[in-house]
Amino acid sequence: MEALVGVLVFVVVLLGSIALHEVGHMVPAKRFGVRVSQYMVGFGPTLWSRTKGETEYGIKAIPLGGFVRLIGMYPPAQAVGAREPRTWAQRLAADARAASGEEIGPGEDHRAFYRLSTPKKLVVMLGGPVMNLLIAIVLVLVAYVGIGLPGPSLTLASVSECVVPADAPADRGCRAEDPAAPGAAAGLRPGDRVVSYDGVAVSSWDQLTGLIRGSGHEAVPVVVERDGDEVDLTVTPVVAERPVAGEDGVYVTDDDGALVTRPVGFLGVSPQEETQRQSVGEALTFTAARTWDTVSVVSTLPARVVDLVETTVTGGERDAQSMVGVVGVGRFAGEIASLDDQTVATRAASLLATLAMLNLALFVFNLIPLPPLDGGHVAAALWEGARRQVARVRGATRPGPFDTARLVPLAYSVFVLLGAVGLLLVYADVVNPVSVL
Repeated sequence: MEALVGVLVFVVVLLGSIALHEVGHMVPAKRFGVRVSQYMVGFGPTLWSRTKGETEYGIKAIPLGGFVRLIGMYPPAQAVGAREPRTWAQRLAADARAASGEEIGPGEDHRAFYRLSTPKKLVVMLGGPVMNLLIAIVLVLVAYVGIGLPGPSLTLASVSECVVPADAPADRGCRAEDPAAPGAAAGLRPGDRVVSYDGVAVSSWDQLTGLIRGSGHEAVPVVVERDGDEVDLTVTPVVAERPVAGEDGVYVTDDDGALVTRPVGFLGVSPQEETQRQSVGEALTFTAARTWDTVSVVSTLPARVVDLVETTVTGGERDAQSMVGVVGVGRFAGEIASLDDQTVATRAASLLATLAMLNLALFVFNLIPLPPLDGGHVAAALWEGARRQVARVRGATRPGPFDTARLVPLAYSVFVLLGAVGLLLVYADVVNPVSVL
């Protein structure tokens, strides 16, 4: 039942994100005087629609996107000096111009999209992706600032009795030859909350870990809170070889697959996890970092598609960083919602954070400068504006609108390619899914 609730929440947020994305296009377009004839969530057959004013609002059967129909997306042939089409690509462009022109009613040419200035076109086309970015920021703020996510606290969950070798199995117990762990020897107990270490007041587990590792084998004072009272202790860390973790949290290995270690101060204590609320600044910093990570992923999209094809064909195990589609993210939502070892609030925060990442992916992906994505229209508008600015500087005649209909064959090709990748993702997410657990 919890998994079903998670999937339903995912579907609702996905549809809301699509709807708001299209609102991001529609509102500025109407504000600039462009007639918006349709506002639709989904593709395929129309399930419901209602006309209000000059716009038909509706929901379609396939909830994998949406669109707003702006009249005059392509300039007419006479505005761009188009010649009689001879090739299939030219015929596609001519048909697109003709269909666009048919949408323009008598006396409405001034309300066509192609008539807008470059800055206004940019506002209209960027409105959708920016809306996804705003949705992501709101979801992150609710998850991190409003609810909080699990994180290591200063309360000790366990205190080791001995120091085991760095390369020992995780389930290996203490042996007679193992030296005593300094935390237990100093009298630290599970449930103690560390107040200060070596005279430095601590406010986070990361700060405490850094102080412990940097203290070497020197005896240092530690203050802990135990049963409401502060207790003064003295600990003498041992210098032990501990595995080196990379920025992604994964332990580093050498060419032979062995763990890379380094000598650090070691107490033998581990923290309890607590739900921790973050500041607004930390939440925004996290959003910025994840946005950049998403840009890095999208920049390597062709290689990731090749890897996905290879693992799908060969039946190999998919990497945790593999591309996932709508089905995969829906599965993530179900898994997160069904976690038994977390509170409802924690599961809700994790689910909202996952949905925020989905919107960041939509934000970045839609900015790829290829039609029919929003980034393709942005690139066309920038090219049109650049031509006009060059003409102005040179004192030449102001050029007409850029013939965006010539990009229609490319748009069709990209659409087919994206559709194929989407189907591949659906298949891979069903037969060889990636799990977040």
